[in-house]
Amino acid sequence: MDVSRDAAIAYRIHAQGLHRRSVADAAAVLDLGVQHHQSSVPVALAARLPEGAALDGELAWTHRGAPHRHTSDLAAWARRLRPLSETDAMARLIWTTEQSAAFPALAGIDRTAEVLQAVVAGPMTKGEVSTAVSRELPRELQRDCPSCGVWHVFDQLLRLAGLPAGITLDGGRTLRALPAPPGWVRPSGVGAPEDVAELVTAAVRVLGPATTADLAAWAGTSAGALAPAVEAAGLVAVRVEGRRAWMAPDAVDRLTDPPVPPGLRLLPPFDPLLSARDRALLVPDAGRRRALWPALGHPGAVLAGTDVVGTWRPTASGKKLTLAVTASGALPRDLLDEEAARVAAARGLRLGGVSVS
Repeated sequence: MDVSRDAAIAYRIHAQGLHRRSVADAAAVLDLGVQHHQSSVPVALAARLPEGAALDGELAWTHRGAPHRHTSDLAAWARRLRPLSETDAMARLIWTTEQSAAFPALAGIDRTAEVLQAVVAGPMTKGEVSTAVSRELPRELQRDCPSCGVWHVFDQLLRLAGLPAGITLDGGRTLRALPAPPGWVRPSGVGAPEDVAELVTAAVRVLGPATTADLAAWAGTSAGALAPAVEAAGLVAVRVEGRRAWMAPDAVDRLTDPPVPPGLRLLPPFDPLLSARDRALLVPDAGRRRALWPALGHPGAVLAGTDVVGTWRPTASGKKLTLAVTASGALPRDLLDEEAARVAAARGLRLGGVSVS
């Protein structure tokens, strides 16, 4: 089945609830996870939820070790995010062969999770957690940090061990780790392909058709390491703009005639629509991709139809929020102001104005 770029993006927009027709569609996105970065979660939900609707969930270090808010059972995600092999664990930790020889990557995740569950007895900042965990870990699981002047646990190791340990985050301005719930059972050993297949299937349902390499990059591992889960998922092959990609069997028909995308949406940095790794499909123009995904300081995206037509950056002053929009063409001012007001409200502020350049 051949799928055009517009059809693939239109499917993604619909699957992610950006039409604001159904709380269930927005819930599917939050089920997979919305990355937490400043006010990204409430703004992402404001772009999707009908007026007056609300969703909540739990925050934890999940995909790629980044904090994500989820509505679904975190114990299930702990199983779905288990590395499938030592090679997989090394890829997720960005660990070398020498490091794995000194202390196997998967065993390192499990050992750190064991320590985390023991030392996090109440709300603790990440620095406090790192200090407490580092006291109990062997030197092979730590690095010499010149800026701190001490040895401490590898940051990505700490993050990837958080979910197996049942650690959640409080979601405040300064994230604090919270203890595992009573009765939490740490998963251990290699992951089961059928469990990780649930992750792969959930991802293509929300993100749309994806290659194995795209899925692996999104999950923070290598294509070869993730391949057993992709095979176990029983996905259907389609071709998007000449590239072979995977799709959930019961969602393929929706690629043929997806609903017309909404006129305008303002998406925050790290929005789920921007999280897939086929960036050249979403934003074909290389210059616009560089503007949307710079090395530092990501802006929000202006989505019109199936195209990202600009970026936006907020400035808060007192109780007011102003937005500076950079667009490649004219934007419908009424829709822009309406969406900007939603962004401000999601952040608990009033809209002070919108400038466009």
